[in-house]
Amino acid sequence: MELILKEDVQNLGFKDEIVSVKNGYGRNFLIPQGKAILATVSAKKVLEENLRQRAFKEKSIIEAAEKRAEEIKALEIKIPSKVGTGDKLFGSVSNADLATKISDLSSPLDKKHITLPGRTIKRLGQYTATIRLHREVSFEFPFEIVPDPKA
Repeated sequence: MELILKEDVQNLGFKDEIVSVKNGYGRNFLIPQGKAILATVSAKKVLEENLRQRAFKEKSIIEAAEKRAEEIKALEIKIPSKVGTGDKLFGSVSNADLATKISDLSSPLDKKHITLPGRTIKRLGQYTATIRLHREVSFEFPFEIVPDPKA
């Protein structure tokens, strides 16, 4: 089922994006919640026209997102965590933890913009998260999980 998103939906897409989802998810959750509409031929034409009109404004938004991406790429993040035997963590590290750490070192970043491999991390080591600041601006961000010296 093809839908046009009316707002950002975590792990699915951004506003005004055409996405393909399973019928039940679309019919039972996205459409009743007002998060999406059916992607009919007429709705797609309206969306194209709206996007065309917004293209000029989008240019400055995309440039700002790219500037922010460069700012975040310059950071070197090491997340301290309590460690058990065999490099296993007590608990796990999620996208919220990474968003908090990035927000501490630069401007605020929402956790919904970050995608981690396997959603949570449960071992020490180096990992790469995907950060998507805009529909057209996404990048890979390397970070490291290190043992907490206080523990």
